[in-house]
Amino acid sequence: MNRRRIFLVVAVVVALVGTALVFLYVRGADQRAESCFETVEVLRAVQPIEQGESIDEAAAAGKIAMQPIVSDYLQAGYQTSLDALAGQFASAAIYPGEQIVTAKFGAAVEAESALQIPDGQVAVSVNLTDPARVAGFVTLGSEVAVYFNGTTADEAPYSRLMVERVSVIGVGSTTPTQTTTTSAEGEATTEALPSTLLTLALDQDDAEKMMYAQGNGELAFALLTDKSRINPGPGITAADLFE
Repeated sequence: MNRRRIFLVVAVVVALVGTALVFLYVRGADQRAESCFETVEVLRAVQPIEQGESIDEAAAAGKIAMQPIVSDYLQAGYQTSLDALAGQFASAAIYPGEQIVTAKFGAAVEAESALQIPDGQVAVSVNLTDPARVAGFVTLGSEVAVYFNGTTADEAPYSRLMVERVSVIGVGSTTPTQTTTTSAEGEATTEALPSTLLTLALDQDDAEKMMYAQGNGELAFALLTDKSRINPGPGITAADLFE
């Protein structure tokens, strides 16, 4: 009889310990899940902010609001108030949904010093949509490679590196551009994409290439760093796309 009581007591103790362990595990899992989705209220653009527009003007126009961002997706230099950026100006266009970060604001640029053309070169402007200018990451001072998308003499489409490395010396205003694409079934789709004027410093040969390419095809930039590797080649056509 005493042995049966002992077994019963042991079983109750084991059940209580098991219940406690399950409770602690579930509670810990909940806490881990909450930490994964922890959010921080930060400043974000809710309307487009033009390059050169002051943070104060943008805020007064209702272009900035506090919104939650998951902690893992916070960008360097994110802001939780306007105080640190008071009196500063947007150095590049900022689009709805972007976080307000210190890297995109600074002192106003004097008009006479806004465009610095290196000796022996000329300034040429091109009008590019956001996808063609690396989703807006190309800014003043960026180094880019320029690609040309066009067709051969027999109307075969191709893409090829045109200029290996060039400096962006000016970023103009952004305006919406209507773009129409036609599917294989003949259905036309029209969409509005932001288009921005970008000014490049080029020598005479590259300037002539740029002007010809603008009128006979499409241009696209690739953003470069000091460690980027890029080499001229024969280009890509449908025949060698998957080689």
